[in-house]
Amino acid sequence: MKSRVLAGALCAYIHNEWINSVPSRKLRGFYLRQWLGKMGRGSSVQMRCRFLNGRKVLLGERNVINFGCLFDGRKFEIRTGSDVSIGPEASILTLGHDPQSKSFADKGGSVIIGDHVWIGYRALILPGVSIGDGAVVAAGSVVSRDVDPYTIVAGTPAKVIGTRERELDYRLSFAPWLT
Repeated sequence: MKSRVLAGALCAYIHNEWINSVPSRKLRGFYLRQWLGKMGRGSSVQMRCRFLNGRKVLLGERNVINFGCLFDGRKFEIRTGSDVSIGPEASILTLGHDPQSKSFADKGGSVIIGDHVWIGYRALILPGVSIGDGAVVAAGSVVSRDVDPYTIVAGTPAKVIGTRERELDYRLSFAPWLT
């Protein structure tokens, strides 16, 4: 068990300190396809994204992960559907602490993100949250509860502010050079 933990920590260090700053999408993609639990076809991860335990991060097809995002897969999974756009510097957490615990015990859960979800700039997704197909999380929002499909949420904590068209048929394709 210790050797697996050490190997995982080494992979995280190599990516988070070296690979994520290399201005070659292809090199970063090659490394991530080896390390992540899944990196779907056509998905793109821009520079300076960090992964804590990449084995528990499963990205669907044609995801666009913008620069500076954090994926915390230390204990629980992060799973995205297809055609998911995650804005710059967004954070997805799966682990924290129970504030009522006398021993500061861990508390968390997997984060599941459906198809055609759009997560805005610097949004924060907390442990155990599911975001339904077609939902939108506005920039700077803190999502602490499940988000229903095709709803638009904003604020801290995130609350429903609208709905989104249900007939979404786009396929993301964003892979700029040197990102």
